[in-house]
Amino acid sequence: MKKTVKDIDVSGKRVIVRCDFNVPLKDGVIADDIRISSAMPTIKYLIENGAKVILMSHLGRPDGKADMKYSLKPVADRISEILCKEIIFVSVPEVVNEEVKKRAEGLKSGEVMLLENVRFRKEETKNDAEFSRELAGLADIFVNDAFGTAHRAHASTAGIADYLPAVSGFLIEKEVEFLGNAVENPERPFVAIMGGAKVGDKISVIENLLKKVDTLIIGGGMAYTFFKAQGYEIGTSILDADHVGLAAELLKKAEAAGVKLMLPVDVKVAKEFKNDSIAAYCDLDKIPAEMMGLDIGPKTQSLFVEAVKEAKTVVWNGPVGVFEMPNFAEGTIAVAKALAENTGITVIGGGDSAAAVEQFGLADKMTHISTGGGASLEFLEGKVLPGIACLQDK
Repeated sequence: MKKTVKDIDVSGKRVIVRCDFNVPLKDGVIADDIRISSAMPTIKYLIENGAKVILMSHLGRPDGKADMKYSLKPVADRISEILCKEIIFVSVPEVVNEEVKKRAEGLKSGEVMLLENVRFRKEETKNDAEFSRELAGLADIFVNDAFGTAHRAHASTAGIADYLPAVSGFLIEKEVEFLGNAVENPERPFVAIMGGAKVGDKISVIENLLKKVDTLIIGGGMAYTFFKAQGYEIGTSILDADHVGLAAELLKKAEAAGVKLMLPVDVKVAKEFKNDSIAAYCDLDKIPAEMMGLDIGPKTQSLFVEAVKEAKTVVWNGPVGVFEMPNFAEGTIAVAKALAENTGITVIGGGDSAAAVEQFGLADKMTHISTGGGASLEFLEGKVLPGIACLQDK
């Protein structure tokens, strides 16, 4: 267990908080502020307990240069609206300079300051010690609440902890609690659903989950690599050709571990990767040579829904079809609805799965939706995340 902001005295202290404000922008306007609102419990706690709050984050990929289209100014404005108070924002390309230091030193209890995009400095992603020291020099305590970047050993996520007492915010505490308990101490039956396109991207996750789950459901584009491994023809469906042999090995490992590995039994195929393409349903052993699988079929939907219905813990990472196209979203909608109706623990592992449940209006029916796609995947692999490992233990 890692210490949180509640385990230390923050009153009158300058507290620098790494948040994940990597929000989507459209014409300079924030299109979705869930990452900002997710950080609010920690920020409000610090304000209410008399801390002098300094926030930092990255936004986009400015590649170590001060590209103002990635400025955090829209984020500063949005935080100000949410908190109904002025936010001090000093936009300087070097992120930390004499003016920033002066403003940080002059902060009063309850005041909030936001630094410019930390990735304006190339030293950030290199976890440069000097930049870590510059950031640490602004504060007395470091709080990491950016789960979305916790798998990165950067100056603002891990390096800074070499120079300041480091604890987690409430968001990271929540992520570790739900993802950790789901994988390490699940209520059973424990069902994991893995979707997405490539087997290669999720080999380690699947191997780790095979040691823990009762049922593993494979859907999405990577199912076709498993079909190929079983000797089926897959038409023009997506194939991770480099990992067909590995898919065959994973099928054997599942059998040896006594894990029920479920693959689609029927699919929705189309001639082209287009929403209005001519489409049809067929069993997995009858995929036409000139067609590609883009969703699971009705028989598979029933099987997957039944497995989810009986589960006490479900972890879902990756859609089971091309849900962005309405004609190929049925399977993903069916799975999402089954999770929404499940009365056990339902954890959505960020990324496209999170986007899907948001799109279908089912987000509030899930126990927990992870804010970090890549971080949650690495967590499910059983990897140590640098941005969490650097925090003090209780």
